[in-house]
Amino acid sequence: MRRRFRLLLPLVAFVLPAAISGATAQQKPYSPRLGDLMTATVQPRHIKLGLAAREGNWPYAAYELHELREAFDRTANAWPKWRTFPIREMMASVTKEPMAALERAIKAGDSTRVTTAYDELTAACNTCHRSADRGVIVIQSPLASAFPDQDFRPVKE
Repeated sequence: MRRRFRLLLPLVAFVLPAAISGATAQQKPYSPRLGDLMTATVQPRHIKLGLAAREGNWPYAAYELHELREAFDRTANAWPKWRTFPIREMMASVTKEPMAALERAIKAGDSTRVTTAYDELTAACNTCHRSADRGVIVIQSPLASAFPDQDFRPVKE
């Protein structure tokens, strides 16, 4: 056993560093695409916002609206332009008013206005997708929770 180890040791000492340095030299840092960011950061916030609003959980809905705005900002920072489309300007032009209406409705705790504003925000997302030649991406109000481990009902104190 010792003899095999002594025979393998020079090979390992030579091959292992070369394999490690070769692997790291060829790897590129992960750079998420626009679709990755939308699916990983924007879409879950939209879903959680809708679920919280459906349950009348206004503090959590307000939190998710804030997080959705930040997700839009981070996405636009990472991808200022997609093809010829200026992402920040497109997002702002279609989501600014629905998000402001949603914020007002959440603050008022008005379920009817929240539903209307959320539907307008959802329609704005689809308008943006169609404008960017991505009309196959159709967003809707969540039909069920994609987060089975989270309770979206208001906390009872």
